[in-house]
Amino acid sequence: MSAPTFSWMIGGPQGSGINLGAEILARVMSRLGYYVFGNIEYHSNIKGKHSYYRLRAADRPVHSHIEEVHLLTALDEETLIGDLYHEFPGHRGHVEQVAPGGGILLEPDRVEGVRRRLDGRDVHLYVIPYGEAVHQALSLAGKGGQAHEYRIMNNTAAIGASAALLGVPFDPLAEVILSGFHGKARRVGETNVHCARFAYEYAQKEFKDLRFKLPPKPRRARDDKQIMLKGTQAVAIAKLKAGCGLQTYYPISPATDESVYLEGQQSQYNLVVLQTEDEVSAIDAAVMAAHGGVRASTSTSGPGFALMPEGLGFSAITEAPGPVVVNYQRGGPSTGLPTRHEQGDLRFALHAGQGDIPRIVIAPGDLSECFYDTFDSFNYADRYQVPVILLLDKHLAAMYATVPRFDTSGLKIDRGELFDPAQRDGRYYRYRFTESGISPRALPGQAGGIFWTTTDEHDQVGHITEGIGNRLTMMRKRMGKLELVEKEIPDEKKFALYGSPQAPIRVVSWGSTKGAILDALGRLDPEGKRYAFLQIRFLQPFPAKQLQALLRGAQKIVCLESNYSAQLAGVLREKTDIRADHKVLKYDGQPFSEDEVVAALEATEAGAGEEVLVSEGKVVSAATYGPEQVDKLVELKEKSGKMAPPMVPLPPGYNR
Repeated sequence: MSAPTFSWMIGGPQGSGINLGAEILARVMSRLGYYVFGNIEYHSNIKGKHSYYRLRAADRPVHSHIEEVHLLTALDEETLIGDLYHEFPGHRGHVEQVAPGGGILLEPDRVEGVRRRLDGRDVHLYVIPYGEAVHQALSLAGKGGQAHEYRIMNNTAAIGASAALLGVPFDPLAEVILSGFHGKARRVGETNVHCARFAYEYAQKEFKDLRFKLPPKPRRARDDKQIMLKGTQAVAIAKLKAGCGLQTYYPISPATDESVYLEGQQSQYNLVVLQTEDEVSAIDAAVMAAHGGVRASTSTSGPGFALMPEGLGFSAITEAPGPVVVNYQRGGPSTGLPTRHEQGDLRFALHAGQGDIPRIVIAPGDLSECFYDTFDSFNYADRYQVPVILLLDKHLAAMYATVPRFDTSGLKIDRGELFDPAQRDGRYYRYRFTESGISPRALPGQAGGIFWTTTDEHDQVGHITEGIGNRLTMMRKRMGKLELVEKEIPDEKKFALYGSPQAPIRVVSWGSTKGAILDALGRLDPEGKRYAFLQIRFLQPFPAKQLQALLRGAQKIVCLESNYSAQLAGVLREKTDIRADHKVLKYDGQPFSEDEVVAALEATEAGAGEEVLVSEGKVVSAATYGPEQVDKLVELKEKSGKMAPPMVPLPPGYNR
């Protein structure tokens, strides 16, 4: 049964290598010509907790995951039937997500429990001894009898068997596996190939064909080349292209991957990656580097960004050309959900800091926009001499997808207005009042370019002053830069409308929700006549007038975002006086799926209330986990003898 899209999932304990295995299979399918989208969900502990990776392969571009799984590959029991004993309401496992006619790849000792869970559902079980595949591979490598020490290679066996069931040729799989091993590690790569080959041949011999098949390979033009990468890589590559000279960071998930990637590029580029003692030092070092003539950036996540507002003020009042601050949002507040998704930092990004701080805030919606918006941010920082905040999130950081090869032919570096001694008779005022509000800046070592700077209010030279007239002029000078940004940056960089401007229903959103919305509207309204999607990329300065024009005349406006308080809907109301008819929200730590967007939009058309909450693939109510669910959970725990002290907090008003 060939379908236009195929959904595959692998699950296992943290540290079992599921990400490496999934990304090998993703690269193979990309090389075969498929469009691929992947995302990982992983626990915040170092090792042992349940993690899973979803891949979606299609004959057309896809931008999100779906809830249905056509082939589930399990490396542990929790992937299959879940764990009710350590979390509330408990991870339920992924068996229920397998589509009728789909399959589950599992080890022999898991079969009975899964059959009971399936209760007669039409799902085929593909039983394979992963350990035997590892043992055979080690024997060929002269390491027989050590299979238990190489249990991490179970993921290689799982990928080999999955490839056989999907009908993927083995040679491309072997090539991709070997591409990850170089030098002395080549023999380790060869052992992994042996392991994958045994599982591949075992599956071909022992298993019936999977009812679901990969779609036919898409026919693409020769120049339709694609690359495959993650969001952190797209941002990092853009920084290298933009000439970033200093990247600062303090380790924090999910932002660290970007800095680690850049650390590996320092020998090839004129770049220093500096790990500081905390996020306060990270932003201050970046501001000082920007004053020193270096393009500078810092990357962090919510808790780290919460330590940076003073640095934003430091940058703004000294009119530093930047830095570019990349905030990979995650579930909050405080430590919150360290490795889970959320879009909860919008309001904070717009207002963080003491007093009025001019800043540019941009929210890319996909991997291509991550690249181009990051590159542009360095130009904006230099040209307008303000901090630029890029609002990404865990979903964008970790998604792994095929995208069109970046077109860098039109990318030009703009360092902004620089001091020219010949134009001012050698007199240099760092904060000179100009018609545009932008003061030409000197680079260190430039003749006649010595200047004072301070975080106190100052005059044109840079000397501290509390004069009223100077204060009024300086405040207008700094904040007026945002008006210049509004005039100079083209609208296509600030927002995009997908669908007909006359569509009666307008979906408004920002950031990584873009992919799920586009996929959902392609399913609900393929001709684009009933729905239109308005994606907002520039959140400061906010393109209020343009958005008013685009939303005027809509019969219904739906704001969709991954936070509790509908932050974009609030900003839209504040800036345009337009109130959303429905607020579709998700804050369970997971990104929107295509199915969840479809379900939510269908609910709004069916007369749902103003707030629509989605979770676990469907529209839910806030009271989904009430007293009855708590009673059932406690009963299960008591019967098993695995009470988990202490119990998690119960719903308000419920006492047990």
